Amino acid sequence: MEKQKVGHLLKKMLQFLGKLPKHVFGSNIVITVYGKSGIGSPSYAVLCNRFYSAEAKPASTSEEFRKKQVRFNIKAEHVDGRPLYLDAQATTPLDPRVLDKMMPYMTNYYGNPHSRTHAYGWESEKAVEIAREQVARLIGAEPKEIIFTSGATECNNIAVKGVARFYASKKKHVITTQTEHKCVLDSCRALENEGFKVTYLPVKSNGIIDMKLLEDSITPETSLVSIMSVNNEIGVKQPVADIGTLCRSRKVFFHTDAAQAVGKIPIDVNSMNIDLMSISGHKVYGPKGVGALYVRRRPRVRLEPIQSGGGQERGLRSGTVPAPLVVGFGVACDLALKEMDYDKKWIDFLSKRLYDRITQALSHVIRNGDPEQTYSGCLNLSFAYVEGESLLMALKDVALSSGSACTSASLEPSYVLRAIGTDEDLAHSSIRFGIGRFTTIEEVDYTADKCIKHVERLREMSPLWEMVQEGIDLKNIQWSQH
Repeated sequence: MEKQKVGHLLKKMLQFLGKLPKHVFGSNIVITVYGKSGIGSPSYAVLCNRFYSAEAKPASTSEEFRKKQVRFNIKAEHVDGRPLYLDAQATTPLDPRVLDKMMPYMTNYYGNPHSRTHAYGWESEKAVEIAREQVARLIGAEPKEIIFTSGATECNNIAVKGVARFYASKKKHVITTQTEHKCVLDSCRALENEGFKVTYLPVKSNGIIDMKLLEDSITPETSLVSIMSVNNEIGVKQPVADIGTLCRSRKVFFHTDAAQAVGKIPIDVNSMNIDLMSISGHKVYGPKGVGALYVRRRPRVRLEPIQSGGGQERGLRSGTVPAPLVVGFGVACDLALKEMDYDKKWIDFLSKRLYDRITQALSHVIRNGDPEQTYSGCLNLSFAYVEGESLLMALKDVALSSGSACTSASLEPSYVLRAIGTDEDLAHSSIRFGIGRFTTIEEVDYTADKCIKHVERLREMSPLWEMVQEGIDLKNIQWSQH
């Protein structure tokens, strides 16, 4: 009796599906009906093919695609499961070991770490201080020099605005670069509105600053130099130790946004003469919503808080410290310290494999940023004669980015790529591949092959590519307007 009811139900469902347009689904639909035992045990499954023509599927290679001349439809591509993740600069997945340590503080140990009158508060406070030590150990700092915040954006705001405002009566000049994260650039623009002078240093074509230009830009009025350690779009590593030495010799405070560097490359705040440093939890396989600002105590760095409250975190960042997030952040930093060498070798291997596989199959592929002074986990490539957004849409089963996640809503080409002198058409054709601790060889190979296929397909549709193949130099063409 039950089977008859199920059969009748399946018949009705199939009749309904048959009336829907074919583009609503991918190539296959699996309908599962569950019996009385519940969702955990499927009773019947029906496989229903929605495409009756082989030509409705995209060709397996670009050559077959050209021969069949099938119109490619992104909506018709069926994706089973979730996309592969290669956007490690936007965020990293939470390490399961981090989650294990966080869970008790989200359930049983829920006390406010600032409650000093009972055991619940003492338990949370102890856990927070252990995490503070773990973060400090990763960068060679003292625990008292670590200020917990909500993330790197808040750290950058506190550092740039806080130092500038505290020393405003004596010094009103700040130096940064044109390729900084947007929160640093916007903080500097806010200071300009308050009467400060800000110097935005250009970078060389490889993305690295000119040390002589930085030295010449420092004046007796300069209070702060803010330059990021690793760029979030092109992965370039700045000469942080050299910058720190220069700033210390000129008695200027040095702040670095190290959100993309901490836990990935060795950093020692003392040997590098760093005075302030911003760190993000979710960039080191920790939780989102937590970060840390390193503030040197000797020689002491003074800064003005940007928010008022209960005076937590040495009075520099008022607000209740989120103990579960901080615990997870500390564990993530501890794991990063222990596994940094292994992670580096693995990511270097995968990055080279991805780059070689793509460049051996495709011509006119440009690597953005210095190929040597770079963090290999951030690979930014421009595919000439291909629109980057079109390529991203075609690669919808791989999570990639065309630039910073914080500015991805803008249709403008990346300001970082424009700052290193990239042509606007190449800036529009760039893709950022972010490789991390949990990326696999199979994911890299699949991404490379899919990328090659769709770049070839998109180029075949480009009249500019056809002209280049015929040996025409596009830069010498005088384009007329109608």
